[in-house]
Amino acid sequence: MPKRINLPDGQQAVESTKGFFGEFKAFISKGNVMDMAVGIIIGGAFTTIVKSLVSDIISPLLGLVGGMNFDQFSLKFAGVTLAYGKFLTAVINFLMMAFVLFFIIKAFNRAGSLIKKEEEVEEEATTKVCPYCKSEIDIEASRCPMCTSQLEEKMAEQ
Repeated sequence: MPKRINLPDGQQAVESTKGFFGEFKAFISKGNVMDMAVGIIIGGAFTTIVKSLVSDIISPLLGLVGGMNFDQFSLKFAGVTLAYGKFLTAVINFLMMAFVLFFIIKAFNRAGSLIKKEEEVEEEATTKVCPYCKSEIDIEASRCPMCTSQLEEKMAEQ
């Protein structure tokens, strides 16, 4: 509901208030919030892929080499079971996932830098430095506008 404000000259004005839902609508429709939502969704899907890579491919290969499964390790005392083996498995899975992610991101960064190198085009110089006063001048100049020295390069060309 609009709020009425009394002005000093006796007139009334209507203040536009968005209210909670109006502010929420403005916040949620900002571009960076949408980008963040897309990033979270893509991140969740990517996490599933990396988790599958670690648990379905890398962990079994490590099991062949090491022959250990930490999931069964537990400690019982006073009627409480501490499944520290599952915790160790979770830590190892995290480290392997971080290691795989590190290599994937490193490969993406390397590919991105190769693409950027191809896109970079060397720009031709538009200025030069006066050999006498060291001020920056146009590349076409035959005299320095600062010290009025005649530039030798132009003299040699003519």
